[in-house]
Amino acid sequence: MPSKNISTETGNAALDLALDTLKLGKQALVFANTKKSAEKTAEDIAGKIKTNNKSLDDLSAKILKALSSPTKQCQRLALCIKKGIAFHHAGLVAKQRELIEENFRNGAIKIICATPTLAYGVDLPAYRSIIKDLKRYGSRGMSFIPVLEYLQMCGRAGRPKYDKEGEAICVAISENEKEKLYEKYVLGEPEDIYSKLAVEPVLRTYLLSLIAANFVNTKKKIVDFFEKTFWAHQFVDMNKLELIIDKMLNLLEEWNFIEMESKKDDFVSADKIKENNIDISATIMGKRVAELYIDPLTAYFFITCLRNYSNKNINEFSFLQMICHTLEMMPLLRVGVKEQDKIQEELMKNYELLFEKEPSLYEPEYEDFISSIKTALMLNEWVNEKTEEYLLESYNARPGELRGKIEIADWLLYATEEISRILQFQHLNKEIAKLRLRLRYGVKEELLPLVKIPGIGRVRARRLYFNRIKDVGDIKDADLMKLSQILGQNVALNLKKEVGQEIKPIPEGKRKGQISLGDY
Repeated sequence: MPSKNISTETGNAALDLALDTLKLGKQALVFANTKKSAEKTAEDIAGKIKTNNKSLDDLSAKILKALSSPTKQCQRLALCIKKGIAFHHAGLVAKQRELIEENFRNGAIKIICATPTLAYGVDLPAYRSIIKDLKRYGSRGMSFIPVLEYLQMCGRAGRPKYDKEGEAICVAISENEKEKLYEKYVLGEPEDIYSKLAVEPVLRTYLLSLIAANFVNTKKKIVDFFEKTFWAHQFVDMNKLELIIDKMLNLLEEWNFIEMESKKDDFVSADKIKENNIDISATIMGKRVAELYIDPLTAYFFITCLRNYSNKNINEFSFLQMICHTLEMMPLLRVGVKEQDKIQEELMKNYELLFEKEPSLYEPEYEDFISSIKTALMLNEWVNEKTEEYLLESYNARPGELRGKIEIADWLLYATEEISRILQFQHLNKEIAKLRLRLRYGVKEELLPLVKIPGIGRVRARRLYFNRIKDVGDIKDADLMKLSQILGQNVALNLKKEVGQEIKPIPEGKRKGQISLGDY
């Protein structure tokens, strides 16, 4: 609860604390547990501020221009920015986050309402860190966040580079909760830190990398290496740790990513892995998988899918669903109760295009499978030129989240392309390469010749195509006047330069206002 010397003019503790910070001439970070809550809090604070600032108006315009077609989220953010308030989360595109952080550092933005992701590795001039929510919805319902996360958020206040002191304030809704929060967080001990090697995907990825780099080439060297890690220090029981390593080695060999040969004789027993005296080396596929830095399980899944594609009609959705059903794409778009019928209907439409079989509704992996269908549908809508606003409304996928998924999808498609090349499925690589370009630009295949030209995005490319200008040759043949009518004079002139056509110099003695397109 706010202390007595802070006015409670709104009745909302976080809002009152933010407004009080502004009265002090200071800056603050307000942490909320969801993107929606961060946005609402920023709007509530902005609604209480009366200001008219030209530099903030200019910044607001830059925020809007970060996307070629601003979404409602962009418009809401731009309105908050005009008041010196911002919200910040993974749903914003990188350019918007950069502008917010930069202008918070220079003092133009006074309050940022953010999700806890801003608490990690960012040095900002916040006098106050206001922690609005200390509970988050998870697999077990609403539960308290870890003490370590609380400490990270508190640590954003009063940074030595900017302030001599700072205040970290938690918002409690009652005296009883105030005591609980004080005991759990202020007096509480941070949780133990655990090695990421304890997680199987991380372990098998690093193990394959060590072998592929020839850093270790026998079972003994592998065990000796891991004995010196933090993971072994925590695990204590080296015998059990060895069994885990054995399991990973067996899997990597089963997937044909490594080879193990006995030094004693040509015969290798079934339990050869238990011997220390065997050579371990990476196969050609294993080396490339390690270089691609994807989970070996993901690589094996791709190999299985590609080998099963025969006699199947495949298209972009086939590849998109395959890459979406991986750990690397987590978290996937979850299917709500009201969406079940719609997603099932789309699944049936595309069923014959899938590389993999649909698991049983009662199998534990079904939820991830159906989520991969929804995520793939969203990406498929993107490559078929649906707008970011449409995807926000239809899939609740904010522009920043969409861009993040596109980047990961491109990486996974590149990995698929490399795996396909080693498998000698060259005929698939052309399709994968086209899909990567379509994902990058968000266009149908027919626009690819146009979007490759600098300065031509999906919107301008579609305008040109609609006017029967479909490639570089058509641009060269097009009249400058016609191009100007479609794209504007400056863009038309730049486009002619990009395709290698010389533009005549402007006649001497003419002022800018006297120049017409016929003068070029």
